[in-house]
Amino acid sequence: MIKPTPATRLDSPVGPATIVLAGATGDLGQRIAQALLAHGARVRALVRPGNTRPEVAALRAQGVTIVEVDFTSVPALTQACAGAACVVSALSGLRDVIVDTQTRLLEAAVAAGVPRFIPSDFAIDFTRLPEGSNRNLDLRREFGRRLDQAPIRATSVLNGMFMELLTGQAPVVLFKIKRVLYWGSADQPLDFTTIDNTAAFTAAAALDPTTPRYLRVAGEVASIRDLQRAATEATGQRFRRLRAGGLWLLKLMIRVTRRLVPAPNEVFPPWQGMQYLHNMFTGLPRLTPLDNSRYPDIRWTSVREVLAARK
Repeated sequence: MIKPTPATRLDSPVGPATIVLAGATGDLGQRIAQALLAHGARVRALVRPGNTRPEVAALRAQGVTIVEVDFTSVPALTQACAGAACVVSALSGLRDVIVDTQTRLLEAAVAAGVPRFIPSDFAIDFTRLPEGSNRNLDLRREFGRRLDQAPIRATSVLNGMFMELLTGQAPVVLFKIKRVLYWGSADQPLDFTTIDNTAAFTAAAALDPTTPRYLRVAGEVASIRDLQRAATEATGQRFRRLRAGGLWLLKLMIRVTRRLVPAPNEVFPPWQGMQYLHNMFTGLPRLTPLDNSRYPDIRWTSVREVLAARK
């Protein structure tokens, strides 16, 4: 977590800022809530009626105000957003969530007079990618167009790939065979940020009324050669590089996988992860310039630290 900085407005004449948080029961959402509480902010988490997940009880025990609300009702959402300094969305899903639910949340924030909105973007810089290259990021771009037309100040936090994915879910660092898998160039810079760092930065941004439309951060910018070195140092075992082919081959694999396993209702089917890696290896969605220094008390976690902590 981080300490408040001069750019972080925690208090108004009537007391600490209230931040409305949607998606607070997810991994990123919980960490954003904790970071906001560490700043002294009031956190109002929106959950669906009857939500009895243990995460709800944990948030309440930490001091978060839990508000059950019908996410299909703009009037109900408007009431839930009343008096907030910022609405933060950490929602995850497909069109019904990223476009439809977030649009209702946006309309509610505007109707309630909330001055600022942070959408659930948290990704590589999809503004620099061609349409159709990544389904999930296309949905964020679509919602972003609606957000840009709304009478509210918006800030998107872009953080590259969550660094924790390198320990298993992203097929790049292959621990069993001591290889680092890649397509294209081993020298292509890639952006990685831990979930904790992303949450800490998002919390600081939510309490900072001076944020621009986009903020770009990376805990570490590393090439495949850098990942190879980090894995070797973290484990004490020699890792080698494994080039699977050019980007054209990865693109072909995506097309074939999508036809064989379409999984239209899954948020992260195998081909979606492959699309994300293809995007990164092209270099198009690089996060530049970086805004890491905006909140100087954040200590950015390295890839080596994450790999060394792998169980």
